[in-house]
Amino acid sequence: MKSLSLASRRSAPRTTRGFTLIELMVVLVIIGVLGALIVPNVLDRAAGARVTAARTDVNNLVQALKLYKLDNQRYPSSEQGLRALVAKPTTGVIPPNWKPYLDKLPNDPWDHPYQYANPGVKGEIDVYSFGADGQIGGEGNDAEVGSWQ
Repeated sequence: MKSLSLASRRSAPRTTRGFTLIELMVVLVIIGVLGALIVPNVLDRAAGARVTAARTDVNNLVQALKLYKLDNQRYPSSEQGLRALVAKPTTGVIPPNWKPYLDKLPNDPWDHPYQYANPGVKGEIDVYSFGADGQIGGEGNDAEVGSWQ
């Protein structure tokens, strides 16, 4: 059995090789193309998820307001606002059977407070978010999300 000396092992040519620059460039181009196709779809999904979350919050607020009305025979006034769901109103008509209806008031997914109107323009009461732009009007993600939808 022949044994190779340490010096002969070091001088043996290596058979492994790395990636060439062309191979790396091809992989980067493929990743770039996939990213260009996938990222816009993911961003659209995030915007749609915010609208869905706003609709869910509006529905939850309307349900809490209905419970408030069942207990107190009226909705909170516009002056009392949605705050009447978490703290007993001290202005206007003081509700006789008030209790906490929510632990805390949520902000909309764009971090703006939800709006409340009594009487409502589009219903008995209106609960709504201004949308992504935080202003009245707009289309798509900037449109209002309200209890009338």
